[in-house]
This record gives sequence, C-alpha cells and structure tokens, in this order.
Amino acid sequence: MNNEKKGGARMLAGAWKHFRTITYHKYLVMKGCFAVGLYRQGLTHDLSKYSPTEFLVGARYFQGNRSPNNAEREEKGYSAAWLHHKGRNRHHYEYWIDYSTENVPGGMAPVEMPARYVAEMLMDRIAASKVYLGERYTDAAPLEYFLGSKEAPVVHEKTRALLLKLLTMLAQEGEEKTFQYVRTVLLRKKHRTR
Repeated sequence: MNNEKKGGARMLAGAWKHFRTITYHKYLVMKGCFAVGLYRQGLTHDLSKYSPTEFLVGARYFQGNRSPNNAEREEKGYSAAWLHHKGRNRHHYEYWIDYSTENVPGGMAPVEMPARYVAEMLMDRIAASKVYLGERYTDAAPLEYFLGSKEAPVVHEKTRALLLKLLTMLAQEGEEKTFQYVRTVLLRKKHRTR
C-alpha cells in the first residue's frame, strides 16, 4: 500500500473514531442538560463539531485520550478548529470575552456568563472527563482538571466562583445532589433567561 492510500485509510479511521467520540460526548452532555431542565441546550450542544472546519481537524489529529485541537495547536501554533468552536458555543468562557470600556491591559475583559451556560459548561466538563478518562473517571476529575491548569483562565470572577462551587459540589457530593442544586436553585434565579 502506498503512502497516499495509508494516509487516506488513517484519515478515514480517525474520522470514524472522532465521530464516535464527539457523538458520545454530545450524548453525555445532553443527558446532563436534560437532567437539569436545559433541553434546548442539550439538543444543540457542540453541533459545530460536525462542521467541516472542526470535524476534519478532529479526524486528522484524533488520538482518543485528549482533544485533537491540542495536537493541531502543537503542530501549527494555534487551533483553527478551536477558534471556530469557541466563537459559536456559549458554554465556553472564551466566548464571553469582549472589548472593555474600562482601562484594562490588552483592552479585553471577561463578561459574566449567564447561569444556564455555566450549567452547560459543567455538563461539558463532566462529559469530557468521562470520555477521556473512561473507567478512571471520578466525580473529582473535572475539578482536578480545572485546578490543574497551568495558568488561571481569563474568566469573569463571578463565573469562576460559580464554576468552582459547582465542580467542588460535584467532587464532594456527587452528580445527583449537584444536578438537583443546578435544577432547583441555580436555574431558578432571576438571571436564568439572560
């Protein structure tokens, strides 16, 4: 088999594995969103991952144990798939960075995320941990990943505090109690519809 055919076969295998991975991830997020009453967000979560801009990168750089965007970033110095993704999905805090009217370094500042998108971000982090860790997953894994970041993300302080509260609750009290809190307390607050 020549190199071109091998490359095509590798890409096809990567495409199938990537499709299964993102679809399973989407299913887990949908299940979590449905459990807290976020039906529309559960159905529409990460649909951009099936677009050519994101899907082809996922197929090419698929590894199975981490995001293909990291491999693209390592090779190119940036990830076109990630730039596309974060600009279309409100459950990522990077979506909520805007020009600031105040005097801040770089002129950019994080905006507080509405609670419903923080809840979806929680489900996204749980699902990603379950997909990439498999049987090694524990309810503490999403918190450990968040706290293990090399540098603090550029996220609004209230959003960071809420996410940390939810991840800590998950680690200490489990999914059932955390999801109940999200459904009955967090999403019942006035700013839910923002």
